[in-house]
Amino acid sequence: MAVLIFFICHWYLSLFVQTFFLHRYASHQMFTMSPFWEKFFYVLTFLFQGSSFLSPTAYGILHRMHHAYADTEKDPHSPKYSSHLFHMMAKTWIIYGKVKSNSPDIEERFKKNVPHWHFIESFASLWPVRIAWGVLYSLFYIYFATEWWMFLLLPVHYFMGPVHGAIINWFAHKWGYINFKVSDTAKNLLPFDFLMFGESYHNNHHKYGGRANFGIRWHEFDPAYPIILLFDALRIIRLKKNNDLKYM
Repeated sequence: MAVLIFFICHWYLSLFVQTFFLHRYASHQMFTMSPFWEKFFYVLTFLFQGSSFLSPTAYGILHRMHHAYADTEKDPHSPKYSSHLFHMMAKTWIIYGKVKSNSPDIEERFKKNVPHWHFIESFASLWPVRIAWGVLYSLFYIYFATEWWMFLLLPVHYFMGPVHGAIINWFAHKWGYINFKVSDTAKNLLPFDFLMFGESYHNNHHKYGGRANFGIRWHEFDPAYPIILLFDALRIIRLKKNNDLKYM
């Protein structure tokens, strides 16, 4: 039971920082926050993603490229140009490395106002740090696992951030339903997103990229949006005023 609770907590805490901080803030800047709170969420990203820490700077740039070039040869992660899921993930990792190294191939327009904290970005990306996180996850399983099959969950802990990205960038461009006709293959993966913290409403997001609430239809509940509203009410963030849509 302890292992399953740990897995679920890691899954959703990692998802929260990815959708709230890396996606909605670093990539789309749907809200603003003070330098203090930006560093606070940087630290949370390091703690919650652990061994699979994704640079908010690189993530923001990479995701902007995805929106600009969706389902074209310049898209950093389009299933149209990959033969299988792992090929797409490998291609994304290579481009992610170029972005992190500030490659001159990356257009300047994608770098505008992305958050950056050199210390955390550098420290959290060190291989000894990533391995240390992996050792901690493994020790937890060794101590608490009661069945052999529980150890099959360990690789997901090691690569949690990329796993979450791959689910949306591969499956939500192949299967699901659409609310809006867009110029790419983005689909809503789940009608009720119990799994991906609102990220499954990918078609909605590609239609309204600046909208903080990813849900559109009455059954499309976005778990991150009430948290965003709470943080806005508490003055932790300042939500930008977008043209919102009524539920369909």
